[in-house]
Amino acid sequence: MRLSEVIAPSFHPVHLDVKRGNHTHYWLRGGRGSTKSSFVAIEIILGIMSDPNANAVVLRKVKDTLKESVLEQLTWAIEVLGVEDYWHVPEAKLVITYTPTGQEIRFRGADKPKKIKSMKFSRGYTKFIWYEEVDEFNGMEEIRMINQSLMRGGPKFTVFYSYNPPKSANNWVNAEVTMTRPDRLTHHSTYLTVPMDWLGETFIVEAEHLRDTKPTAYEHEYLGEVTGTGGEVFDNVQIRKISDEEISDFHNIRRGLDFGYAIDPLAYLVMHHDRKYKRLYIYHELVKVGLSNREAKNHIAAENKINAQIYADSAEPKSIHELIQYGLRVFPVKKGPDSIEYGIKFLQDLEAIIIDDERCPETAREFLTYELEKDANGNFKARYPDKNNHSIDATRYALNDEYMKLRPEKPKTIKPHGSFYGTELEDMGYKKTDIRKVK
Repeated sequence: MRLSEVIAPSFHPVHLDVKRGNHTHYWLRGGRGSTKSSFVAIEIILGIMSDPNANAVVLRKVKDTLKESVLEQLTWAIEVLGVEDYWHVPEAKLVITYTPTGQEIRFRGADKPKKIKSMKFSRGYTKFIWYEEVDEFNGMEEIRMINQSLMRGGPKFTVFYSYNPPKSANNWVNAEVTMTRPDRLTHHSTYLTVPMDWLGETFIVEAEHLRDTKPTAYEHEYLGEVTGTGGEVFDNVQIRKISDEEISDFHNIRRGLDFGYAIDPLAYLVMHHDRKYKRLYIYHELVKVGLSNREAKNHIAAENKINAQIYADSAEPKSIHELIQYGLRVFPVKKGPDSIEYGIKFLQDLEAIIIDDERCPETAREFLTYELEKDANGNFKARYPDKNNHSIDATRYALNDEYMKLRPEKPKTIKPHGSFYGTELEDMGYKKTDIRKVK
């Protein structure tokens, strides 16, 4: 059987990339019927049969879903490739064995990722790792923990991440694939790139019915598009490398500092605000938990060699004073009423917020995943959430004078002034004796 008969055309370049070993991490997103899971199953079976030292570990977030999903998918791959005589698939045990050599495919639930330890095989190592429905996992920290345990003892690893993209652009999975990594390949597939006879007439009819009746749901479910939830705060973020040449031309440099220590990280950011084209370039970060003010000072002084102004959270006067004692020019930001809303609105109105994710990975992740929260009735809350926003706060502080001067002035109100209402009534022609009467 030719591979073109079991691998959809859109996956042919990915198959060649895997075969040549060009990348380590393969993020495969797509809608229903895109055959991304079928592709991964075939790659793992072929990969083990072609490398006598290769084994595989297949993971889903919940263990109970393994048998009816990935186990069946791999069993299908064995059958469609016509190699059933070389594989043993027991009914009770969650393991598949390549009988000529004893190589194995093992299945694990990641309900408790800390319990997934490095695995020993009778032959070889864990060359292939597959996260099916990776969006069900809690985030990249959980994924990294598992990868660090499994990616040991071998010269080459291939990790597959298959998923239907969540609606929200700020979901951690959608944010993660936006980040640039040289060892990563991302691929987007849909049912439209699959031969129709593979899917069947009923599948096509259902897809087209949803397309005609609920186009947004169709785009998300069948085309695998990130349609959004409506709660995204920033839709103008661009993730890309900011070159040293670009940085050398920056002139309106801004520095912001948000304090933190035990739980919340300290966040120190450096950026350039291009007023003419309404663009913000963020190209340096220090984001770290448990960092003392002295340690922060050492980093800041090394970066900020000309000792330019730094704008910091005025709620930390003691820390500001300490940094000033160290010789840094730190100024408390005058927040004022609704300063958070004004600051975020200013950032939203920019043409682009350009973040170098290699230099500023935490800042990129924050801006990409910041989203309004919902109440018990599913409605978005009016206030911006005060969590996972330390880099965003540092950015606001750095630009505070820019957006506060654009804040519309509130109309004057008549306020008490001693025993009188103030000069406003006097300006209107009233005498002080008259003002007493209207108290």
